[in-house]
Amino acid sequence: MKILFYNHTGQISGAERVLLMILRGLDSRRFDAVVACPPEGRLGRMVSDLQVRTISIDSLRARFTWRPDRLIRYLGSFFQVIRSARLNVIHEAPDIVHANSIRGGLVMSAATFGLNVPIVWHVHDLLPRHLLSVAIRLFLCLSRRNQVIAVSHAVAARLRGILLRCLSKRVPVHTIHNAVDLERFRPDSHSRKETRCGLRIAEEQLVIGIVGQLTARKQPLELIRAFAKVASEVPNAVLLIVGEALFNRDAEYAESLVQTTDSLGLSDRIRFLGSREDIPALMRAFDLLVVNSRAEAFGLTNIEAMATGTPVLAAAVDGIKEIIHHDQDGWLFDSQPALADGMIKLLRERNLRARLSRQSRRSVMTRFSAERLLTETQSFYRGVLASGKTPQHKNAAAFEVKLSAD
Repeated sequence: MKILFYNHTGQISGAERVLLMILRGLDSRRFDAVVACPPEGRLGRMVSDLQVRTISIDSLRARFTWRPDRLIRYLGSFFQVIRSARLNVIHEAPDIVHANSIRGGLVMSAATFGLNVPIVWHVHDLLPRHLLSVAIRLFLCLSRRNQVIAVSHAVAARLRGILLRCLSKRVPVHTIHNAVDLERFRPDSHSRKETRCGLRIAEEQLVIGIVGQLTARKQPLELIRAFAKVASEVPNAVLLIVGEALFNRDAEYAESLVQTTDSLGLSDRIRFLGSREDIPALMRAFDLLVVNSRAEAFGLTNIEAMATGTPVLAAAVDGIKEIIHHDQDGWLFDSQPALADGMIKLLRERNLRARLSRQSRRSVMTRFSAERLLTETQSFYRGVLASGKTPQHKNAAAFEVKLSAD
């Protein structure tokens, strides 16, 4: 089965890490993968490192907006990318196109009009409450070729809205939770000591970490303000902020984080590490990972920290509530005042952190392994092909027989 994966950006964030995990684990005897993505950014190089062929395609510059001038410019970007995508699909003749975002799904569904190829929308984001979201749902309904993978039940519910709930048979929405590489993200006391030494962090210091894009939705600014209370009550606490600004005006937002840190007199307690390649090692170096997002479709950093045995303090929102069970394998909070109190409580109570650490690793191994993700995803692909009604998918039964023989 040939699968053309399409990613509308070459930058690396959570959706791209999931894509790379799928590509790394696909059974090459049964699946032939090719990836179309923009040349800018690290994604193309990382795909090539996996010995997967890449196709260069223009970046899609389009976001939700109320401004007519920007909307017109974004539509222009859509039409340009759609033309290029259609040529690539015709040339590659895939059995399935896997579009790794809502925007990717829009591009590929439009680009393949009349080509009778199934389109899988892999939805990693919560569809915003916007008039354009209604248009997206209507567009999904236009073709029975569209099927959806949602990374959480929260994502699936937001995507369906009222319209797709009424048309669930026309546009199937399947939930496949994300996963973590349990070997790469694993407890390692030697790595912990080595990383903390490299960061010049003493063993007696208590390290809070936040990992992710520097963007308002992740609320690092609110974390910095909450940390001011923590710093006054836990003298040996430090905060490490890992990540960079990737999109839109996030660079200005990132500058405001540094300015706020300086104005609060916390420059000696808060460190900005920027983008890092050693995330597993950093997770092990933390005593506590904080996820302070106001909205979170899933939250990969939750399960990455849990896999390393690092306790997680996370906002009780959206997909996070499908990952963490409060006071069992992590700690949830429901307000910003509770964030500061939660950090203080967990830093002060070593035994509580140890209990959460033990259970979080067990929980991730049971529910969020890469093997589970690959099994469910590959089964999904076979189901899509088996249900195909177009001439090019009549080989579905033979494909299933071959799988059984293997």
